[in-house]
Amino acid sequence: MLSVTSLGVSYGGFRALADVALEVGEGEFVTIVGPNGAGKTTLLKTISGTVPAETGGIAYRGRDLGPLRPSDRAALGIAHVPEGRRVFPSLTVMENLELGSFRRAARAGRARALDEVLGLFPILRERHRQLAGSLSGGEQQMLALGRGLMAQPDLLLLDEPSQGLGPRIVEQIFETIDRIRRERRLTILLVEQRVVEALELCDRGYVLETGHVVLAGPREALLADARVQRAYLGA
Repeated sequence: MLSVTSLGVSYGGFRALADVALEVGEGEFVTIVGPNGAGKTTLLKTISGTVPAETGGIAYRGRDLGPLRPSDRAALGIAHVPEGRRVFPSLTVMENLELGSFRRAARAGRARALDEVLGLFPILRERHRQLAGSLSGGEQQMLALGRGLMAQPDLLLLDEPSQGLGPRIVEQIFETIDRIRRERRLTILLVEQRVVEALELCDRGYVLETGHVVLAGPREALLADARVQRAYLGA
């Protein structure tokens, strides 16, 4: 479904990504883990089009994404849930969710998608008239995830959904992501610092360090890898 080849991205002379390659198959759950500053967020932004690629290419279902604007990529079925939640604080919960279904292909199924999202996150139903900026961090993350699902995407890009949240809320968020994947058979590309939780959810994973892919493989192989255990699992 998604193919990234020899991708390079620079910011003002700083090389954020160098020769990055990865594949995400239809229906797969793929995780990218690594330390702060590794380039994980930059990678997702480049896929969704908010950061331009300097070298290499990105193809989605065989189509070159290079010439396409972010809105065009979203119209193809790619939804990006950014780090830091990025909800619209002065709009209500319901208005935020409705904005998620701007994609033409999602408009006809808006009512059904809304029902599904509110079923996944009952607290959003209770808070539907509340301003998004007044929600707790965990509730805002649920709202951001729900807004992404309102686009009825084929590929969901998730950037650090656990960021700044307490352990109980993180567990709830990861359980919901797993449920979404199982029930919807949705293709997911997850960027996450919580290595154990992220790798336990996925089919395959990549380890990104200083802009380079240093390891890649199935979940079990990465969890058993001595380098991953030393660097990320405290072994």
